[in-house]
Amino acid sequence: MACLASDLLVANSLLSLPLLVAAAMSWGVTAWGVPRLRSLKLGQVIREEGPQAHHSKAGTPTMGGLLVVPVGVIVGGLVTPGDPRLLAVAAVTLAYMAVGAVDDWRSLTRRTNTGLSPRGKLLLQAGAALLFLIWAAQGQWLGGADAGDIALPLGWVLPLGLLIWPLGLFVFLAESNATNLTDGLDGLAAGCGAVVFTGMGLQLMLRGNNGDPALAAFCTAMAGCWLGFLAHNRHPARLFMGDTGSLAMGAALSAVALLSNSLWPLLLMGGVFLAESLSVILQVWVFKATKNPATGQGRRVFRMAPLHHHFELGGLPEQQVVLRFWGASVVLVLLGLVLLP
Repeated sequence: MACLASDLLVANSLLSLPLLVAAAMSWGVTAWGVPRLRSLKLGQVIREEGPQAHHSKAGTPTMGGLLVVPVGVIVGGLVTPGDPRLLAVAAVTLAYMAVGAVDDWRSLTRRTNTGLSPRGKLLLQAGAALLFLIWAAQGQWLGGADAGDIALPLGWVLPLGLLIWPLGLFVFLAESNATNLTDGLDGLAAGCGAVVFTGMGLQLMLRGNNGDPALAAFCTAMAGCWLGFLAHNRHPARLFMGDTGSLAMGAALSAVALLSNSLWPLLLMGGVFLAESLSVILQVWVFKATKNPATGQGRRVFRMAPLHHHFELGGLPEQQVVLRFWGASVVLVLLGLVLLP
């Protein structure tokens, strides 16, 4: 543990600057952008089937991801501008931001909570992910020492070979939609994202051979941009990130994990995102499996999915749900650092 603490201090000294710079810039950009988004009438449309208490949030400016994601990408890329991987990570992150922006814009112009069709949205996400995977395969940056090898805890290695392609596509789609589902309470996705990006950056620096400073700094810059965003997104939120931000968050995490062979750390550290996604899948599956043809009703595992709504409808104040989910993310990050592959 003493060795881990020493390594953490070294990593902290290298990663603090991009985090602080991105946080300051993000705070400033969002402070400038909130009134302008409000003047453009880019107010969030609240879904009817959501918690009734959320209807008061209607009209809060959204698409905040347009303001903060480029900040994280630029600051993270400038730390090591000569690393070609950062350009690809930036490109796929911004591509997912663009998909989210189109989805948000269609929702706003239609005044509904649905933008792109689910199929169209997935196709656009899959297309951007495949372009990234093709580029990464050309540089032989997918997997460990042997292409397609996936690092696991306790020194184990899972040799996937060409199967890393469908796995990589699945990671992009699953992670980006998981972060999107988590964005349902003030500060929830931004806070959890900041914690997970920080954890990913630290675990990259704690690896042997001096770690991976380029990708680690990119992670902490992304953490910083979400911390700056939290100044305006904490309860009561003055700005929402929208799909514009949540999809980009998931894409950036996926790209870093695939390029650094950090899929296991992402799975563990991003456990809150995973739980949110699984809660929706389980809720839908059980409801359909138990649906009565006559009444159209089925059983529900949770009061409402995603998971944060289950606790909220159970009587826990929104701020308490958010704080507990942040705390769970911190615990999972610390566990991930102890179980480094």
